[in-house]
Amino acid sequence: MTLVQMQFRPASAHPVHGTVADTMDAAGPQVWEDMTVEVALCIMAAARTEHLVVCDEDGLCVGLVTRARLTSVRDSSGYTDRIRLRDITDGSGPFALPLTTRDEAERALRCRRIGALPVADEHGNAPGVLASR
Repeated sequence: MTLVQMQFRPASAHPVHGTVADTMDAAGPQVWEDMTVEVALCIMAAARTEHLVVCDEDGLCVGLVTRARLTSVRDSSGYTDRIRLRDITDGSGPFALPLTTRDEAERALRCRRIGALPVADEHGNAPGVLASR
């Protein structure tokens, strides 16, 4: 798992610009990595969301997929109905820790050109998502 924050911050630290935990949205729908692209798109449409948190069989966050990513996979020439979310997520992040500063997370969103960043705690649980504003 690649973390955006690379240094430890004690819980008592209060960054001047706030943390990801202060501004993250609820994680929203969480889906299993063995789900198909089509089913994930249906869940996304029903939930009216632009992203889904992808979890492994133990319920730990392994990544995030966006509507744009799912649509591009579905519309590609190599698409089959056997493609699972595990096939299109690399499971290595990026992720943000809850104590990551908003500035660090927003810089990661811009540099990586991604629209959302899952927030995962040290145990791999995903309490939220930081979406670019």
